Amino acid sequence: MNQAARSIAILGSTGSIGRSTLDVVAASKGRLQVAGLTANSRLDDLCQQTQHFQPPWIVATDAERAREFDWSARPDGTELLVGQRGLETLVSQPTVDIVVAAIVGSAGLTGTWAALQAGKTVALANKETLVMAGPLVMRLAKSRNAKILPVDSEHCAVFQALEAGRRRDVKRVILTASGGPFRKHTTEQLAQVTVDEALAHPTWNMGPKITVDSATMMNKALEIVEARWLFDLSPEQIDVVVHPQSIVHSMVEFQDGSVVAQLSPPDMKLPIQYALTYPERWECPSPKLDLSSALNLEFEPPDLDRFPAIGLGHEVARAGGTAGAVLNAANEAAVAGFLDGRLAFTDIVPACRSVLENHHFHADPTLQELIELDHWARQEVTRWVCT
Repeated sequence: MNQAARSIAILGSTGSIGRSTLDVVAASKGRLQVAGLTANSRLDDLCQQTQHFQPPWIVATDAERAREFDWSARPDGTELLVGQRGLETLVSQPTVDIVVAAIVGSAGLTGTWAALQAGKTVALANKETLVMAGPLVMRLAKSRNAKILPVDSEHCAVFQALEAGRRRDVKRVILTASGGPFRKHTTEQLAQVTVDEALAHPTWNMGPKITVDSATMMNKALEIVEARWLFDLSPEQIDVVVHPQSIVHSMVEFQDGSVVAQLSPPDMKLPIQYALTYPERWECPSPKLDLSSALNLEFEPPDLDRFPAIGLGHEVARAGGTAGAVLNAANEAAVAGFLDGRLAFTDIVPACRSVLENHHFHADPTLQELIELDHWARQEVTRWVCT
């Protein structure tokens, strides 16, 4: 008997992860089907995707843009939903099996939250959800019997490596970092970095915000916080190592000294598909690792003086509470300031630290408090940029 197709809703289908997810669906030979797609501003792209995949629902999350857009090309069998209410309607559909949370930044929290409330399996590509509200999100998932499967390449690698042993035997996890385009830059060179240089990642093809995070290594800071909550680790159990080839995506070290790693070429389709098909493994459209040719794998410790974001990530993982939401919001605003030419590359992390150190910390915040602090931190960064 053929297994029923898994029905997928993709939040943020026009972004990098969303497009890669659709590539995985297209290669699945009908075993994955699209139930719904969402987009904020790229509504032309959303319409093209809708014509190709014919989902029952699409969501335009920006209500004003949706009113102004010409939807005449939308297929007759696809229902248009609008705004946050439309997104909540989509993720709560009984026919939706898996929700891919691929909206970049803090904007992705609400959709992920709604999907978990509906008891869905969430393929989580939005690390900011756990950075902002890790304890609340994990408690919600447990209370609703919902699952969170990581899509980030590093956390997917850890998830796979953890299956090699018992959780009580885990000594630490080791997140790998490419080091970005500036891992060999001096402090003086870092001060002169331009936007175009920061967006030229040597191994990964990602959106601008995530690419800048990789260049500052703030992405690794956020991943430390994400790993702390997702895998229920102490901050002292999470280390970072620079691995320029981006072949080893992360490692788990067990108490006996064994280190289990997951290797594959740098392509997001593999971790996406693993989250969508877990616990099964299917043929994947991503490139395969060629071990018939010579291959050098390098590892080196990160330079915490030139890339202080990693230390900031460990501090926030230890602090918990409101620290993650403030760091995430401050970083999003600071990166936007850099991309707009209002902030120097080397000012991104100091701006985040300044805002973090000056917020009113609360160890056990509510979701509403975190949302309010998100807005506050962005305003503080704007003030910081203008001084």
